[in-house]
Amino acid sequence: MKRKTEDCSFRTTIGGQALIEGILMRGPRVQAIVCRTQDGLAEKTEELELIRDKHPALGLPFVRGVLTLFDSLFKGMAALMYSASLVPLEEQGEKDKLDQWIEAHFEGEKAQKLIIASAVVTGVALSLFLFIFLPAFLVGLIPGLRASFFARNLSEGALRIVILLVYMRLICEVGDVKRLFAYHGAEHKTIFCYEHGKPLTVENVRVESRFHPRCGTSFLLVVIVVSILVNSVVRLSNSFARMGCHLLLLPVVVGVSYEINRWCGRHDNALSAALSAPGKWLQHMTTNEPDDGMIECAIRALELVIPEEKGSDAW
Repeated sequence: MKRKTEDCSFRTTIGGQALIEGILMRGPRVQAIVCRTQDGLAEKTEELELIRDKHPALGLPFVRGVLTLFDSLFKGMAALMYSASLVPLEEQGEKDKLDQWIEAHFEGEKAQKLIIASAVVTGVALSLFLFIFLPAFLVGLIPGLRASFFARNLSEGALRIVILLVYMRLICEVGDVKRLFAYHGAEHKTIFCYEHGKPLTVENVRVESRFHPRCGTSFLLVVIVVSILVNSVVRLSNSFARMGCHLLLLPVVVGVSYEINRWCGRHDNALSAALSAPGKWLQHMTTNEPDDGMIECAIRALELVIPEEKGSDAW
């Protein structure tokens, strides 16, 4: 009987992110970026300064989710921009006007931080528009749904899922995104190999599954489902008022979703499998099979963040 490659007795808190021709791996105390360049693998590591170490209250359940999300956004965007900077100049596209303006008026590290902040703000604004404002506005145009808050809320949630799936499907056709998703697959396979206790070799990693239950993709779907439940308390018919309430309730949605994902990461039962299943299904779009070079990149990134004390990265 073929063993299920997803099953493993050890679950690590180490997670990753696909970059441009590279991988970001984040361990308990160290973050590593490894990218493929014309001269070989480029490596960058840094110690993680966790704000909850200085302010323990920010590490409490339902509070830590929002903090973790924004921390991941900023660190992830910074890593993505670093990986883009390693691409040969002749292959780099022209910088947008905002980035050019920032570089013209600010210097060095300050300019870099402002560019990262502007990219994060733009990404968050686009997400809010697509998944909060647009669904509330479009569903509000349907007269038959105005009288039923339950039907309206459910319709808004269904539209969010449709928007997410259409968006994912469209970007899957972009050549550079296909490679990005292949690195995503390499990240999952490498983490699985580590969790199974096997030596981190290309041969061992290659046979692992690229569908991991603790992926951020699952988090996106959980957020949408939780938003349907949390936003059910909103009893307003005006679309703009609903948008404002949904925005105010977003920290609650993120906090609850984060705790659900943590619970799924710690448990292996029918409920956790059911909660993880939609995210794993979505990974058929957000992950591709990697080549050996991508796997080597992921292996090296993971090796750099594995803690010296065995088991200290366990869920």
